[in-house]
Formats: sequence, structure tokens, C-alpha cells
Amino acid sequence: MAKTKQQKQSQIDGLTEGIKTAKSVVFANFQGLKVSEMEELRAECREQNINCMATKKTLVGRALKDAGMDVDTKIYQGGVAAFFGNEDEVAPAQIVAKYAKSHDVITLFGGILEGSYINADKVLELSKLPSKHQLLGQLVGTINAPVSGFVNVLAGNLRGLVGVLNNIKEQKA
Repeated sequence: MAKTKQQKQSQIDGLTEGIKTAKSVVFANFQGLKVSEMEELRAECREQNINCMATKKTLVGRALKDAGMDVDTKIYQGGVAAFFGNEDEVAPAQIVAKYAKSHDVITLFGGILEGSYINADKVLELSKLPSKHQLLGQLVGTINAPVSGFVNVLAGNLRGLVGVLNNIKEQKA
């Protein structure tokens, strides 16, 4: 059933708001996925706090214009799914790229990062970066490395002292 102008306008408004407020957005073709596969993808997106919206490319084009971006959506083939990352910049790209590896029907069109449009190749590069949580873990490990090294050095001196005292005890016994 065809959508009314009011329904289309509300969808455009939702897309525009998502484009303006999200840290990153990924656009992909989802046509050809089974309903169960799409639900699986949406569930994975919900776990990562990523909003997923399926729409038409003309509505995406209007939303991008309303958000102040000049992007030609005519190059998009088929239906468009927009994935809005509200917390992590790389999470939408990682999830969609990972899912596209196992499902050939998904095609990346491009995305938005820091308010500017990026093409599909940049989205793939973005998907290869570690997530925010992984980077924070690496930072904590890097900060902790000198402290743990210092503790190991001090413990080594104590182990050496205990070893020397044990040798002296054995020689006297």
C-alpha cells in the first residue's frame, strides 16, 4: 500500500533528524535478505544502540538535502537501509560490513561521518578500525604497562633476596 504524503514527510523528518544527530550513518541495500535475516541484523543493531530504518532512496535524498548535504542518491540501487550510530562512530560500519561478508545481497552505498558524506570504500575502511571500547581497553593497557613493569622489577628484587637467603640457609644446614 502506498504511503501518504504525511507518512513520507514524517519519515523524511525522522531521517533528517537521525542524520543531524547521529555520530555516523551507513547506507546499504538490504533487498534480497529474508525477513529472519533482517530481524537478526536489527537485533544486532539494537544491542549496539544503532537505529535501523528501511526506506526509499528518494526519501533519503530529500532527507540529505534537508540536512544540508548534496548527495546523488540515484546511484543507489534498490531499497536503502540507514543505520544510525548514536554512541560509537565505527559500530554501524562494522556491523553492516560484517553482515555483508556473510550475505552477498547487502551492498554498501556510503555513509556520513562527522557531518560529511563518505563513499562505500571509506565505510569499509572505517569498519576495519577498532571500536571505542577496544580503543579504551588498549589505552588502559598502555597506561598500566609501566606500572606493572615497575611492580615486576620490585618483585624480582624480592625474589632474588629470598633466593639468596634460602641458599645461605641451606649452606648452614
